[in-house]
Amino acid sequence: MKNATKYLKIFIATASLVPLMVGAANAGNVKIIANPSVKADSISSAELRSVFLEESSSLRDGSHVEPVVSKGGGAHSAFVRDYLGKTDSDLQNYYRTLVFTGKGAMPKTLSSDEEIAAYVAKTRGAIGYVSSEMSAEGVKTLAILGMENDGSRKLITRVEPVYPSTLRTNHIGGTVRLKVTIAPNGGVEAVELMGGNPVLGDAAAAAIRRWVYAPAPSKTVNEVTIPFDPNR
Repeated sequence: MKNATKYLKIFIATASLVPLMVGAANAGNVKIIANPSVKADSISSAELRSVFLEESSSLRDGSHVEPVVSKGGGAHSAFVRDYLGKTDSDLQNYYRTLVFTGKGAMPKTLSSDEEIAAYVAKTRGAIGYVSSEMSAEGVKTLAILGMENDGSRKLITRVEPVYPSTLRTNHIGGTVRLKVTIAPNGGVEAVELMGGNPVLGDAAAAAIRRWVYAPAPSKTVNEVTIPFDPNR
């Protein structure tokens, strides 16, 4: 009886992890691609939503973009859910309303990742989404850019930097600004110093590399600022 109870508890605990495992697996299956004519190398979650909901036809750098959507599939479902906050049915109704009210037109719609990649590669300003596993030639992949606290990537584990003792003793402080590249699974792939004291920047980067973020549909780039106050 004890063994039966033990195995039941193990089964329940394992079963409770399945949704989390599935969610993590689904979270990394989308990447955003654009025609090489698009000057930007990254796009914010807000820009992505605005472009695909036809609220805007350009990015912050002035690049004109044309959204391309898929008729269905795993990448489409993940993109619509995670970036647009809609179901496919909601999205189709949204587009029909734009057409009916004269506020927009149906975007270019294609049947597969291969068709989307081919169209984006040959069409100036085109931007679309495909499965992250797909190797698409002739296009550029855009990183999803978000600020640390804008909700685009929730920080789960934060490690505080170690203040270099020599700089603290000599009352040398300041704020460092860093660009953090986050993998779909939430791990930090790279940290680049964008401004501030290089020594403090190294200390901050060492800590940030141990940070863990929530999973997301694609790789993202966050800008993080960390203050160093020798009087604290």
